[in-house]
Amino acid sequence: MSEKRIIYLDHAATTPVKPSVADAMWPYMNDHFGNPSSIYRIARESKNAIETARAQVAKAVGAEPGEIYFTSGGSESDNWAIKGIAFANRKKGNHIITSAIEHHAVLHTCQYLEKEGFSVTYLPVDRSGLVSPPDLEKAITDKTILISVMYANNEIGTIEPVAELGAIARKHKIPFHTDAVQAIGNVPIDVKGQNIDLLSLSAHKFYGPKGIGALYIRKGMKIDNLIHGGGQENRRRAGTENIAAIVGLGKAIELATADIGWHNSHIRALRDRLLTGILEKIPYARLNGHPEKRLPGNLNVSFEFIEGESMLLWLDDEGICASTGSACTSGSLEPSHVLLAIGLPHEIAHGSLRLTLGDANTEADVDFVLEVLPKVVQKLRDMSPLYRKSGKEGGCNV
Repeated sequence: MSEKRIIYLDHAATTPVKPSVADAMWPYMNDHFGNPSSIYRIARESKNAIETARAQVAKAVGAEPGEIYFTSGGSESDNWAIKGIAFANRKKGNHIITSAIEHHAVLHTCQYLEKEGFSVTYLPVDRSGLVSPPDLEKAITDKTILISVMYANNEIGTIEPVAELGAIARKHKIPFHTDAVQAIGNVPIDVKGQNIDLLSLSAHKFYGPKGIGALYIRKGMKIDNLIHGGGQENRRRAGTENIAAIVGLGKAIELATADIGWHNSHIRALRDRLLTGILEKIPYARLNGHPEKRLPGNLNVSFEFIEGESMLLWLDDEGICASTGSACTSGSLEPSHVLLAIGLPHEIAHGSLRLTLGDANTEADVDFVLEVLPKVVQKLRDMSPLYRKSGKEGGCNV
């Protein structure tokens, strides 16, 4: 019996490690295992590998190597940026500005700081998920000490006007942080040109290993340490370095940013083919997020009268890996905060599906999804009391 075909369309959740990245990592789990803090030769080899990776990350985002600090991933980088700036500058003020559609690594950190006496403004977004620069300017007070707005949304793919938001922050002399976890490899980034003071990234979103990320901190930023202990990372982030993972991050980001234009063209063509087919074959479906200002591989669609978790289970049975805009899989009865923020009613937000494409996907993958998905949606609608009450039965082209 042959194994079931697997079509992976959840690259926003994680990506496989590329073979060349794994090859680069392997020696640092064996021959070059020395502790970088030691002074003998095999330790110096480890230290040199870390500095090479630091330079690779810096080049990818337009920073200086000394402004890159390795972390355990995007969540730690977000926590460090937000808590570090907040606690280091609380004598100046206690006001933080972020958006309503941030990743929970940002939202939950801000909620924690509210319990510590900080005030947080959560900027609204329009129906496509964009933050308004004038809204940001109006929200600034003389107590504002940090602005944090994500580069691109992980659920709906909308790309924010980061350079414009950063320029407003720079004009008011307020540190500007962006969670760029979803943007690396999809959008050219220049932290200097885009007025970015702090930037978070995570390797497993661009074909690197899990458990490793980085935080860019512009030189001169006043920021507290998040982790205390030894003197690693220029005395800013304690803990013996994960050398192999750092090497993997460096290699992965080098590959991911080598030809963003070709990557975008390839992935966007597949995404558009998928979107066109979905809208042609399945009525009462809508695209979530900005139609143009969005990540090339991100497709988030809502289907009326059904529930997203059920779609995932049926698609998984067909070998299709995807995710949903609904939070049901985490045990919550509430739909995605992102979809609610862009104005979707609860019942439609619950019926959302996120399909995120990657380098290995093909037109054949897309065509298979277009064969399976309409049938899944129709079967679920046939079981839906809401669908029967709507009087819209029989409209699905399967």
